Amino acid sequence: MDWQIILQPENLIQYWDGIRTTLYLLSMSLLIGGVLAFLMALALTSRVLPLRWVVSAFTTVMRGTPLLLQTYLIYYGLSQFEWILERWDTVWPWIYFKEAVFCAVLAFSLNTAAYTAEMLAGAIRETAAGEIEAAQAYGMSRWTIMRRVVLPSAMRRTLPAYSNEVVMMLHSTSVASTLPSIIDVTGAASSIYSTYSLPFEAFIAAALIYLVATFTLVGVFRQCEKHFLAYMAPRQAN
Repeated sequence: MDWQIILQPENLIQYWDGIRTTLYLLSMSLLIGGVLAFLMALALTSRVLPLRWVVSAFTTVMRGTPLLLQTYLIYYGLSQFEWILERWDTVWPWIYFKEAVFCAVLAFSLNTAAYTAEMLAGAIRETAAGEIEAAQAYGMSRWTIMRRVVLPSAMRRTLPAYSNEVVMMLHSTSVASTLPSIIDVTGAASSIYSTYSLPFEAFIAAALIYLVATFTLVGVFRQCEKHFLAYMAPRQAN
């Protein structure tokens, strides 16, 4: 094994650029996906049946198909439609579909939104009836109850499951390395492997980076859970 090559400045710079790309993909996907998930969770728990059906069908498809396939369909598949090709160079937003990073972020955002929406919708449905009845006794409207009681409670209870989704999304960003011109952590390892024929060292270094990032995220979420879910912790008898 030749770790000295991995530690050369030019190769460390490749990994650093890969880390920046990975963190950008992760943060943008979680931000956009979080907004979409919030709206979809409201739709999944609404009284409008057609809206529930449409959103439920979307989340079912996104959760039932591989992320790699979704990414390929957005990046490679959309370019097969003549209507889109005619607007490829001049019309917003189609001009962005030529950019691999944009397509990766879009695919990741839609994927994580589907999973997060179902988690949040489940937590909304499981809100204790007593909390809702107490809010109704105060004379709150349905939307006020949703905004001030149901959603804050559901978001807190979703934290443990959402932490797993964030970690899975971090690992899933490696799919971006299959698209042209994207050099994330996995892409940097692939580049070093192809240049120096060091598959073990290159990918072990990438694995260590993902491992550190994973434990960092897990630690952050554990602190959040301790703060926001403290009321759910078992109380010791005096």
